Amino acid sequence: MSHPRQFPRVLQTAMQHAVSRRGVSVLVLPGDVAAMDVPSEIVTQAPFGAIPVVRPADDDLAQLANLLNRARTVTLFCGTGCAGAQREVAALAERLKAPVGYSFRGKEWMEHDNPYAVGMTGLLGWGAAYDAMHACDVLLLLGTDFPYESFMPTSRRIAQIDVRPERLGRRSRLDVGLCGDVGDTITALLPLLEDKSDRQFLDAMRERHERARRKLRAYVEHVGARRPIHPEYVAATLDDVASPDAVFTVDTGMCAVWGARYVHASNGRRFLGSFNHGSMANALPQAIGAQLAYPDRQVISMSGDGGLAMLMGELLTLRQHQLPVKIVLFNNHTLGMVQLEMEVGGLPHHGCTLDNPNFAALAEAIGIEGVRVEDPAQVRPALEHVLGSKGPALLDVVTDPNVLAMPPKATITQAKGFALAMTKMAFAGELDDVTDTVMSNWRTFP
Repeated sequence: MSHPRQFPRVLQTAMQHAVSRRGVSVLVLPGDVAAMDVPSEIVTQAPFGAIPVVRPADDDLAQLANLLNRARTVTLFCGTGCAGAQREVAALAERLKAPVGYSFRGKEWMEHDNPYAVGMTGLLGWGAAYDAMHACDVLLLLGTDFPYESFMPTSRRIAQIDVRPERLGRRSRLDVGLCGDVGDTITALLPLLEDKSDRQFLDAMRERHERARRKLRAYVEHVGARRPIHPEYVAATLDDVASPDAVFTVDTGMCAVWGARYVHASNGRRFLGSFNHGSMANALPQAIGAQLAYPDRQVISMSGDGGLAMLMGELLTLRQHQLPVKIVLFNNHTLGMVQLEMEVGGLPHHGCTLDNPNFAALAEAIGIEGVRVEDPAQVRPALEHVLGSKGPALLDVVTDPNVLAMPPKATITQAKGFALAMTKMAFAGELDDVTDTVMSNWRTFP
């Protein structure tokens, strides 16, 4: 923009682009233009929030309906593209008697009040989603650009619905790919579908999912009194005491695992993370933005020690603006996910150990309430105290660095890599008290 007369039209275009594309627009004003007056006769107007109906052509819908009608068993796997389409997805699941798995971005829309939910797959996954996706005749992907190709089936028929056509077939082989909004497409598809009566597959996957849920809870109870503190116990306790409409931001890495598995998506809760890029240190900046957007809601940053250390200066932002963000810091003195990836690759971990300060004392020095916990008996009262405080607060929980985060389906290659890494570390004399902890966690993990 080079003249103030251009500003209203450029602003209108930017707002319309942001609203219609559901994204961000940036206006760049040269300093001299920014200081000029906009002519008063130029009229500005608000953006138009027009949302079109986007669905596939009739022939494409008929092709998908034929595929689904002929299939004996169907599984739905849902992403963030299902936001606002919970009722339509539930109606589709009921018509097809289909279990519903979901990605982390789909969790907040698909987990709560969903009798068809069977959990997540991928590195963060738990429950029966992996099994349901690999045991069905047809897998239907709804509004997801799930990046972990190794967790996708290769011998099943796969269909995909996405409003962005460039995503069709990007992550997996497709038999049918349809461009359309998830809600609009399901609405048009339902009249073409036969009502399946056999619930055996759905019920079996739901029972498998419930067994996994019970195992997760039993594991938390089993390790709840252990020292060092287990991060799963911290996350499960946080789930119990957090507000039903809390906004959770999760750092990339192990924090995302604990948030995905142990923090439930009750109706109204939000989950934010670096889901597209997987970049570190996202939780605290996202929590700041969320708190500004929702000043009356509880905003909780599930931060890792590596992530917090990378953008620790944002603690000053909390102090400066007195934003009541609550930081729950999983302080395991290591880059946990990097360490695990090295071990699975057969490499002894290197450069992952962190020599951390007392983060609670650091927060206090800045002027933010800080609490440090090393005793598992203090986890719940400390969480209740921090979440109940009026201003910004940081809870520094010292957790076990040797806890394993197993995916829902570990491969032989991963097991071999882990065993190789442990052997190399044993010969290097680096396993003194680590082996007992790791093997104990391996035996007791659900």
